[in-house]
Amino acid sequence: MPGSVEASGLPHPFDPLSLSEIETAISVVRKAHGDVFFNVVALHEPRKAEMTAWLASVDTAPRPKRVADIVVIAPGGKVYDGLVSLEEQPEAQITKWELVSGVQPIITMEELQIVEHVCRKDPKVIEQCRISGIPPEDMDKVYCDPWTIGYDERHGNTARLQQALMYYRPEKDNCQYTYPLDFCPIYDAEKQAIVDIDIPKIRRPLSKAPPLDYHPAAIEKQQGGYRNDLKPLNITQPEGVSFRMTGRELEWQSWKFHIGFNYREGIVLNNITYNDKGRVRPVFYRLSLAEMVVPYGNPEHPHQRKHAFDLGEYGAGYMTNSLSLGCDCKGSIHYIDAHFHTRAGGVRTIKNAICIHEEDAGILYKHSDFRDDSVIVTRARKLVVQQIFTAANYEYICQWVFHQDGTIQPEIKLTGILNTYVMDPDEDTQGWGTQVYTGVNAHNHQHLFCLRIDPNIDGPNNTVFVSDAAPSDAPVGSPENYYGNAFYAKRTKLATTGESMTDYNGATSRTWEIANTSKLNPYSKKPASYKLISREVPPLLPKPGSLVWKRAGFARHAVHVTKYSDDQLWPAGRHVPQTSGEPSEGLPEWIGDGTESIEDTDIVLWHTFGVVHIPSPEDFPVMPVEPITLLLKPRNFFSSNPVLNVPPSYCSTPSQILAQGQGVHDAADKMSKLASFGDSDGSCCAEDKNGGAQRR
Repeated sequence: MPGSVEASGLPHPFDPLSLSEIETAISVVRKAHGDVFFNVVALHEPRKAEMTAWLASVDTAPRPKRVADIVVIAPGGKVYDGLVSLEEQPEAQITKWELVSGVQPIITMEELQIVEHVCRKDPKVIEQCRISGIPPEDMDKVYCDPWTIGYDERHGNTARLQQALMYYRPEKDNCQYTYPLDFCPIYDAEKQAIVDIDIPKIRRPLSKAPPLDYHPAAIEKQQGGYRNDLKPLNITQPEGVSFRMTGRELEWQSWKFHIGFNYREGIVLNNITYNDKGRVRPVFYRLSLAEMVVPYGNPEHPHQRKHAFDLGEYGAGYMTNSLSLGCDCKGSIHYIDAHFHTRAGGVRTIKNAICIHEEDAGILYKHSDFRDDSVIVTRARKLVVQQIFTAANYEYICQWVFHQDGTIQPEIKLTGILNTYVMDPDEDTQGWGTQVYTGVNAHNHQHLFCLRIDPNIDGPNNTVFVSDAAPSDAPVGSPENYYGNAFYAKRTKLATTGESMTDYNGATSRTWEIANTSKLNPYSKKPASYKLISREVPPLLPKPGSLVWKRAGFARHAVHVTKYSDDQLWPAGRHVPQTSGEPSEGLPEWIGDGTESIEDTDIVLWHTFGVVHIPSPEDFPVMPVEPITLLLKPRNFFSSNPVLNVPPSYCSTPSQILAQGQGVHDAADKMSKLASFGDSDGSCCAEDKNGGAQRR
């Protein structure tokens, strides 16, 4: 079958680099360039043209070579981009080595971890802690969240900098975000030293409020212990799961796709197809969460620098959690590990970086006929491919949910802890934040995510339309709309990159259709499409011309569409830390003057969605999950309901009712039981006193 894993044992071309491949790439670079720091050692994805040729004929087409994408920092802060071909004979070879100036590459976990230790020993930081009310002997109780500095015109981007957001823990297990400090050290990675400290004009001393914590001992002390009215809830699959894994290729309920993983995006899904009654139809070539930005809304210096690009600056892969059975994932779970390099040139493994499982998804479809009580009810299930990454204070639960009816549902759940700043008692937050606890100011912010959608709807040549529900143009009383009730879906073709820059409109229930205009549905006569349905689409609230507006050009519109190019993967640019936004990198430069045609060709749709978070005390000290979801839904793609072949839980037809229930299909879950002591037996049907089937 096209795209299947061969018996040769070779890795699938979409597979992430193995530990041995990472070690090989590092060895080749060290041999040629000596001791350097490794910021990226990852799969350089195969060029699309050669990959699609191989997928179409895995037995005869040339197999794409394994290539490592390399980013290193050499002595003196020099940054190099490189490629290492891993299959050259007699040994792997460097095929590209380019010095790139004026950029800072992604920050590794090792770089983040060192900042806190430097802060605790720095005399200037110790002095500021003393001013805040922390004695020098308590410096082991001082913590920081290191962030890239974003961009600060005083420092530019030649030095590799981080800003340290400072906190204090009176006791080891206290939540540090309850005790934020009011100053911000700036750390130079090359010097491994604090080179500056931003100090506010008005000092705010350390809060003396009692701790507000969320661990068991604190709940026992503060709230009298945990509630005790929860009974066990178990998920069982006694016959095993309904999906099949071959290497990293997954097959489930007509779906088939490859699951990749990289340092930046985390989960990457490739070659997504759907088996439509024996015809394997391509749907998407590649799906990923490509970037995000979290702009904070306090205009005071240095808070304008707080707009984290968590993927481009730190990496969803690098920050991913090792998931736990029964906690992060519940039920019958399949896990996939992730392999990475270390900055010093070693290797590391994150166990259980991805979890895959099925969930009950409620009713798939149902109909009851009031005339005779005949009924059919079919339950749905969904497949979830999930990772969780921690970006300092926030956790992001990233799920790719596949439904039986051909729908794909990317969903992100936010939890973790608010980013906080100290405030004086009864201080006016000026509306830029909320006092969520005594002395704790949580600033307003947004979470804006950019989804990269590389469609392949019945083939590579696709066109995007915007669809708006609109009333008829004809007035009431006219022959065309005499009663005034007519409305329709107004479709507008996005023919150029400039026209593609569109925004959500709730008043028209706006959606976007990715269509193959050469493939018409036999009944509707409309092109086979996948519709992007996304309603959580706030605009970028920082004003045009602001620092974050310039740096996060992808977030200026809900949708951009570009013509496919192999190396256009990152909508905020390849190297994101400390960019000034002048010029804006990534999507704005790819859009250019907006005249490039994107009609009936190989395209990429970029969708920015998210949430505006105005914090409240209910979000503290740890935030309940807030989900953000959207749908990629087939429209005019199938000739009828594609899940009619999913077995129903119960079905009775009018003729079976007349025949006193003979032949009724009953495959209801026999493990379900009544939760109360009512008189109903919980069944769909029961015998009436005359022997006929009667619906309860």
